Amino acid sequence: MSRAGSQERTLLGILARVRPHWRRDPGLPSRIDALIGGDRRLGSRDRRLYRELVYTAVRYLPWIEPLLDRDPPAAARCAAWLAADSPEVADFRAEVTRGMPECPPGAGEKARILGADADALSPAWLRGECPAALGPPLREVLLSRAPLWLRLQTSEPAAVFAELDARGWAWRRSARLPGAVGLPPGTDVARTRAYASGRVEIQDIGSQLILETVRVAPGGHWLDACAGSGGKTLQLASLVGPGGRVSARDPRRSALEELRLRAERAGLAGRIQVSPLGDPRGGYDAVLVDAPCTGSGTWRRAPHLRWTTSLGDVGKAAALQQRLLRENAPRVRRGGLLVYATCSLCASENGRVVEAFLGEEKGFEAELAGTALLPQAHDGDGFFVASFRRRAA
Repeated sequence: MSRAGSQERTLLGILARVRPHWRRDPGLPSRIDALIGGDRRLGSRDRRLYRELVYTAVRYLPWIEPLLDRDPPAAARCAAWLAADSPEVADFRAEVTRGMPECPPGAGEKARILGADADALSPAWLRGECPAALGPPLREVLLSRAPLWLRLQTSEPAAVFAELDARGWAWRRSARLPGAVGLPPGTDVARTRAYASGRVEIQDIGSQLILETVRVAPGGHWLDACAGSGGKTLQLASLVGPGGRVSARDPRRSALEELRLRAERAGLAGRIQVSPLGDPRGGYDAVLVDAPCTGSGTWRRAPHLRWTTSLGDVGKAAALQQRLLRENAPRVRRGGLLVYATCSLCASENGRVVEAFLGEEKGFEAELAGTALLPQAHDGDGFFVASFRRRAA
């Protein structure tokens, strides 16, 4: 058997083991990592090949899944044809797609060549939540892999760039946000000196743009009410400067422990208080509610969420988001700011939550009624941000 034939057989075996879970398991990436990473027969290059092909199959699931039943080699060939260009994929693709035309950039053109339906690549419920995602350019971006984005945490980045150059990594600075540096997907930044010394932090550019959009002023006391492992907490601490403070809360203890480590590495631990026992008298100058959501803005990195998320999940997330805004609104001092953000593209989690909040909380007025940070504008994940000013009297 040829090398490509052996790789095809391995790929089909992996897909067969993943298939029972790819429409129902929100933790599918961990399952895929364990399956591929735990196979000692595979070298690092092979693992990158199979990860790319499996995630391609998940992205284009309505096209690939029927082929697995009627013509498994055609399913492998289709996945290879649709996969992103990379050195690991090139030889396998050249062998198994021989005779096929070059893969075009748009989903519509791909669908015509394959005799497939481009609309099938999105769940039916998405039309009512984000109709723009069913056509170009947003559809095309959401079907592509996202770059890895860094946020510079140094005013002298020359040493960072020199290290990236020395490793032979292709990097670029964002024209929209100069402190954001893009790298190819999968770049192992965690093993660099720049990361270990806290001069860079891994944070998607869309996430970085949330706080840039609301124009955080130096000084003041912020609460990050849904801090997670702290990407935005660290960014906040940088933006408020040495005269400001950030308090961070999250129900997940493990996430807060990671935040502590990241804050130490970045040299920002003195500005960040993790898990404060109480709120300051008079309230915080500003509160960030980066609310849990269904994550449709992250489909580039987590394509399985297309198929594991239901309209019911969207409704449950919206109810939680409204509750979090109600709970945190009293923590804002008079004249202070309440910021609401999600990594969702869904109207029910974004604009409709804003409308519901303003309808209930007469003590607030919209300062930023709501802005969608769409992936095609900055080549990252999709986010939504709104801000409300608490009336002074």
